[in-house]
Amino acid sequence: MARANDIRRQAIHRWGFGVAIALFLNGCDSLPKPPSPTVVDGGESDSPADTDTLRLLYGRIPTTLNPHLANGFQDFEVARIIYEPLASHNADGELVPILAADIPTEDNGGIAADGRTVTWTLRSDVRWSDGTPFTAADVVFTFEFASNPVVAAATADYYAAVDAVEAVDDHTVKITFQQPTPAWNLPFVGQNGMILPVHVFTDSDPEQARQAPANLRPIGTGPYRFVAADRGQWLFIPNDQYRGEPPAFERLEIQGGGVPYGAALQVLQSGTADFAHNLQLAADQLASLTDTETGKLVTIFGPQVERIMFNFADPNVETETGERASPDNPHPFLSERGVRQAIDLAIDRGAIAAQYGSFGAPTGQLMVAPKRYASDVINHAYDPAQARQILDDLGWRDTNGNGIRDKDGVEMELRFRTSVNPVRQQTQALVQQSLADIGLAVTNERIRIDAFFSPDPVQLDSINHFYADLQEYATGNATPDPTIYLSWWTCGEIARQANQWQKPNNARYCNPAYDSLWEAARSELDPDQRAVLFRKLDERLAEDVAVLPLVHRGTTHGISQRLTGYELTPWDASTWDIANWRRPG
Repeated sequence: MARANDIRRQAIHRWGFGVAIALFLNGCDSLPKPPSPTVVDGGESDSPADTDTLRLLYGRIPTTLNPHLANGFQDFEVARIIYEPLASHNADGELVPILAADIPTEDNGGIAADGRTVTWTLRSDVRWSDGTPFTAADVVFTFEFASNPVVAAATADYYAAVDAVEAVDDHTVKITFQQPTPAWNLPFVGQNGMILPVHVFTDSDPEQARQAPANLRPIGTGPYRFVAADRGQWLFIPNDQYRGEPPAFERLEIQGGGVPYGAALQVLQSGTADFAHNLQLAADQLASLTDTETGKLVTIFGPQVERIMFNFADPNVETETGERASPDNPHPFLSERGVRQAIDLAIDRGAIAAQYGSFGAPTGQLMVAPKRYASDVINHAYDPAQARQILDDLGWRDTNGNGIRDKDGVEMELRFRTSVNPVRQQTQALVQQSLADIGLAVTNERIRIDAFFSPDPVQLDSINHFYADLQEYATGNATPDPTIYLSWWTCGEIARQANQWQKPNNARYCNPAYDSLWEAARSELDPDQRAVLFRKLDERLAEDVAVLPLVHRGTTHGISQRLTGYELTPWDASTWDIANWRRPG
């Protein structure tokens, strides 16, 4: 404890928060100062990071430390330092135990032969950072929290198939599913499965879940504990209750809101940071950032696919209740498959992928990882002449000579939205020109990142409201099992006013044939047949031209040459194994 107290005192002195932090560490009930929206350029420091400090840079400022209420990747990344799941998937897609003592199998009795139940045995040596033992009650509470519709958790889909979670004893948890399911490893696994402490959250009102003090004053089981946040900066110190070998760094600092190129320079040149997350830069900028004695670029290819979403609903028409982009009002021309097909053929994926250099490749399918689920019959083509012919045959012609195709008084005019990002703005320009060449007029709009990806029902610029005709972003399946990812296109997942735009099907695509395939896949226990069904689902989306996959994107990080012990995986946050990060030598 003496060493831990010394570390705390050093952290307070260096960070400069003074009395407020000292009171927090001594158990004061007042919250640490929350982050402000101040944006920094990531270039303020000009001295190399010291050996006792680990410094991480992110493009967005975290907003909560409760992963089940995350507003974006940055919240998962930071929460993962504090909280842990029962297990996670490594880079090879293999399950590794974390809070669990082992991985359930049929041989050890953990997985029932009928696919209805799975039983986890928990480690008995885990304590929360306040010294309270970790037990099965915490797992049960996490399920109740994440699955409570009043909470509207960001992770709710990962628990939707669960019927009940039972604490058999302090270190045994039994999960019962609503029907036979092969996806038993979705709940409580990876960044969507982090366990919350029941003794901290038990008195919180679910209706006020997002205002709970514990969201910014977390008690976790991870290797570091949170100290305070100010102006986009977050400070952590070692968790002296952590099991096993203590973490290597006396201080962990996170800086949010930085500019990607500036963050890269801090890692690759000045050495003032150890890790720069997800450097979304154009190919020419990335090419100019060569590995140095100070740092290097590391790219990991996982399930991320940059895509353009079609709006199957009319964003310019309201229902009687004031709902825009309602599935009750089909889009005047994007609801036609032939129109979507023409747009698909008019877009040059090769030119778009060229912006990513070696960090991206053109693709026509959504399921790119794991490779066993990728279809070998989905292709993509660039054929503007065929696109024009399709539109001609459908009766979309320029009848008034203004250069824009029209039919029955409807002009083929599109609003195309995406987040503020140099690569995406270049993509918008390419798409705008390509569609102009076949007679469609496109107006490009840039939306602030925090607004574009906001889950807030009152944020009208969010991807789930989708008050435009086209929108672009990247996402993919968060785990090697794509059941939840592929559910995003089912009819029951349409984002609309009735569910406060919390559902993921923002395209408002609905095909009962797709739903039937998905229902079959979610309960198919034979892994080979299930893989066939997953491929058929992707093929159905391609046949319907339900979405335009553009680029299979790699995620590129800047990492210090002085940092070792990390293992990047596409199936969890970058910080999933931060307990193992070390300085060489």
